[in-house]
Amino acid sequence: MPTRRNFLRTGALALCSLGFHSRPVRAGPPAPLGTGRVTISAINVYARPSFDSDRLNQRTRDELLPLLEAVQSPDGPKHNALWYRIAAGYVHSGYIQQIPFLPPNVPLEVIPAGGMLAQVTVPFTRSFYAPRGSDFQSLYRLHYDSVHWVRAVVTGPDGCCWYRLYDPKIEGEYYVPAADLRPIPAEAYAPLAREVDPATKRIAVSIQEQTLTAYEGERVVLRTSISSGLPSPADLPEGEIPTDTPLGYFRITLKMPSRHMGDGRLTRNVEAYELPGVPWTMAFHDTGAALHGSYWHNHFGRKMSHGCVNMRNAEALWLFRWSDPPFETQDWYVKGTGTLVQVF
Repeated sequence: MPTRRNFLRTGALALCSLGFHSRPVRAGPPAPLGTGRVTISAINVYARPSFDSDRLNQRTRDELLPLLEAVQSPDGPKHNALWYRIAAGYVHSGYIQQIPFLPPNVPLEVIPAGGMLAQVTVPFTRSFYAPRGSDFQSLYRLHYDSVHWVRAVVTGPDGCCWYRLYDPKIEGEYYVPAADLRPIPAEAYAPLAREVDPATKRIAVSIQEQTLTAYEGERVVLRTSISSGLPSPADLPEGEIPTDTPLGYFRITLKMPSRHMGDGRLTRNVEAYELPGVPWTMAFHDTGAALHGSYWHNHFGRKMSHGCVNMRNAEALWLFRWSDPPFETQDWYVKGTGTLVQVF
């Protein structure tokens, strides 16, 4: 295991070939729809695009599947009838993250003062951290479309550029290969609709319909399906935060383009409740309930979360830019009394 001193020194090695990268090796021509990453412990492969058909085998977390065809199944389910054909049969899209083929990233040599945001563009990459006085240890897997704060460029143990990331949840830093992340230009998340009176903006979340609607006055500017919180257990221990999404009228009070959700443990266990880099988070309740992007499921239209309102990443980014308070800082958060959120 490389030591901290060896990790940070320049010119460590001439070749980038020590196997730290998690970029998959693909043989033959690419699949028409790209790659699908399994996002939970296991999913079933079916003979037909239907949960009533024969189960042929299983695929496990972070397994990569070439996606050959997208199928809208008459057998549903109603909230998401999208299935994918793979070489061995069919898988439902609910726990498949579709990953397109993207051009390679060119690592930056200098990071802007104050840091920058970057997005993971490979199915997953492994991060490493260095406890004080200890060797580097492997840490979280960071998944495609998650967003992270980059603070510096260093020379990694393979002699290539790595990024040093800052994680506010653990109040610490870890390192990933720079080739696995793409910098996000500031204009890509700059505020939208600044000419619109903030008092006319509101966000309505329907728990029954599992929808979110954004308004400017009476004009609808966004309507989409979401995933709200699962029902809280009847025997919820005292002091535990309910998993239901809170009902009522609220304001967005805290916005973070990157948020680590979970227990905040330092672990390499992929089954642990750790979600680093949750993108485009807009908190509206003192329990931490927020609107945010979700890269770990495609079950929008069904309750799925621990109290938050899960959205597709692209739609969460749009809402993040449109809503108040505007995010116009190089810091990792902004606070203020922002857009009205009605959950009913």
